[in-house]
Amino acid sequence: MANASRRYQEAYEKIDRTLQYPLDEAIGLVKETASANFDETVEVHIKLGADPTKGDQTVRGTIVLPHGTGKVPKVAVFAPGEMAKEVQDAGADRVGDEDLVEAIEEGWDDFDILVAHPQMMGLIGSRLGPILGPRMPSKKAGNITPDVVRAVEDLKGGRVEYRMDRGGVIHLPVGRVSFDDEQLHENIVTVIETVQAARPSAVTGRFMHSATLSATMGPGIKLDLSSLTG
Repeated sequence: MANASRRYQEAYEKIDRTLQYPLDEAIGLVKETASANFDETVEVHIKLGADPTKGDQTVRGTIVLPHGTGKVPKVAVFAPGEMAKEVQDAGADRVGDEDLVEAIEEGWDDFDILVAHPQMMGLIGSRLGPILGPRMPSKKAGNITPDVVRAVEDLKGGRVEYRMDRGGVIHLPVGRVSFDDEQLHENIVTVIETVQAARPSAVTGRFMHSATLSATMGPGIKLDLSSLTG
């Protein structure tokens, strides 16, 4: 805390670090301690009792948040020619096949998420894999699908991917400070319930160890999970 700004220290002092707060109280504190001059993202961080080094304990999936994240992603889609118009009408920011591959090879990267029809993977796999790495479309993330129209609609409507990191923690945006309390509440409950339902059968003992809520520039606020997970 010695190097923290005075604004952060003042926010930090409003939090009792020994307490786990009920969700609605935590949401109020997140808003109270968000003091940046922009609309901060509200994030939830969930520590799991799964071993990230074991493949049968991997925790990964997607969630459609009821109220979105407050940010509409730029979505580019690899789709066969006859689907291009439908995908464009669904809200895709760019649609293509060979032309889109060539654009990415030449350095174009003005997108947040890539979606691909399975027919297109033979075209893009070997050429773009070394370039895109983890940004490549993924079946586990729901971004390789025959229903590319639905994928675009879901992504534009608030679908986010969650994935446990090497420390066994899931980090997810759940809205903005400007969201009303009910919107944040519903988004967070949706995240907790979805992650709980994704518990791998190989995990023994307690699955969710802790959860923390925070704004982008604010301190972490511990959540009382007992009232949310049963």
